[in-house]
Amino acid sequence: MKIVVVDDHPLIVEALHHVLKSLAEEVEVFDARTAAEGRARLEAHPDADLLLLDLGLPGTDGFSLLADIRESFPTVPVVVLSGTDSRDDVVRAIDAGAMGFIPKSSSNQVMVNALRIVLTGTPYIPPEVLRHQEAAAAGASGAPGPRSPGWRDLGLTERQTQVLALMLQGKPNKLICRELNLAEGTVKIHVAAILRALNVANRTQAVIEASRLGLELPGLADPGVKG
Repeated sequence: MKIVVVDDHPLIVEALHHVLKSLAEEVEVFDARTAAEGRARLEAHPDADLLLLDLGLPGTDGFSLLADIRESFPTVPVVVLSGTDSRDDVVRAIDAGAMGFIPKSSSNQVMVNALRIVLTGTPYIPPEVLRHQEAAAAGASGAPGPRSPGWRDLGLTERQTQVLALMLQGKPNKLICRELNLAEGTVKIHVAAILRALNVANRTQAVIEASRLGLELPGLADPGVKG
């Protein structure tokens, strides 16, 4: 397993090395202290399994860097490490294509569990943000809503669940088209159907809502599935 860590705090990086070694028997960690070094590490290791990104790099707009990395290296899952757990920052990070957001105040066990979740292809959203979403949903309906037991209950087709699974990985429409061998217009139609099913307005809200529901999606089926 290859993991790239972009963080300028030596103590944080050292601690991460110990945490990351518990993810698998063989873990290679490649450090970068700046945005330029981070890009260089990814260019050298485009097959990286994970990128951990500190948004607080000096002289760098962390969110712009995140968006740039997702554009340049769309197949590498990105998890944001942040000194804050601001809901706005979480939403912006997910909106920019991050698959997870972990506050640096999290315990080692929380971090390991979060990274394991991301490595399965499922986004990780801090519980505080999900609780906020639960409260908003309860306020809108007047009562706590039941957790969705599955994608079929949302009225999603098999193809739409495939599109949603790739959306949750932070992949843009063009990459979804390529992986599923679909026209871009078809993917847009599926995305619109997914947003309606989840009762949300955009992709970021869809990621957060799917996480709140604990939605379990099947693995990607044969791309030849019609639709």
